[in-house]
Amino acid sequence: MSRSTAAAAFDPWISFCKPRREARLRLFCFPYAGAGALIFRTWSDDLPGNVEVCPVQLPGRGTRLMEPPFTQLPPLVEALAEALVPLLDKPFAFFGHSLGALVSFELARRLRSQYGVHPARLFVSASRAPQVPHRGPPTHALPEKDFLAELQRLNGTPSELLEHEELMEIMLPLLRADFGVYETYVYSTEPPLSCPISAFGGLQDRSVNNSDLEAWRAQTSGSFSLRMFPGDHFFLRQPPFLRVLSQELQ
Repeated sequence: MSRSTAAAAFDPWISFCKPRREARLRLFCFPYAGAGALIFRTWSDDLPGNVEVCPVQLPGRGTRLMEPPFTQLPPLVEALAEALVPLLDKPFAFFGHSLGALVSFELARRLRSQYGVHPARLFVSASRAPQVPHRGPPTHALPEKDFLAELQRLNGTPSELLEHEELMEIMLPLLRADFGVYETYVYSTEPPLSCPISAFGGLQDRSVNNSDLEAWRAQTSGSFSLRMFPGDHFFLRQPPFLRVLSQELQ
């Protein structure tokens, strides 16, 4: 096992990674707001055997529950770049869903400027392109009742969790922090990335539409593709999505 693969197995930033010594590519997966690496725990079973899936565990959840979550994107990206650069000794790609797409995009830009490395491909899912302004008022500071209503509308938080007062008391600070990371983001113009970008969206997603996703084309000087799937903002839970992602990774 190489030094970096061993690091992936024990690094607090990486969870549920099944080290694959012969992998030709590492796929770092960034979760949506409020979620952790757990949502990617089975992806190694569904994606090609020569891909080492590395789910990223952000502070404030899962095995890092006692750590304070980040509330702004720049310090999060700075910490991620420092933590992950030892694992970039072979070709790598990023996958990010919703908030995770924005995190992975800014991380790719930071790695380019600070270390001169870049992903082989960027997979962005259920996320407006970074230059597309946030629509509507911010929600992360809403009163609890209104914030819970917004969570219900997005359909990303299980109803049994929303109805569990004690668990929601634990989850609300994390959810507010993650929404704050997204809603306080300020886009700055830089040259497009050189890596190809593949964008994915849900046909019934009421928060991210086709034109929001198509706008990612401006963020790469390489190839761009867009695929839409049946489902809402969380279409990635459906089997057809992983089949397509697997084909792209081939």
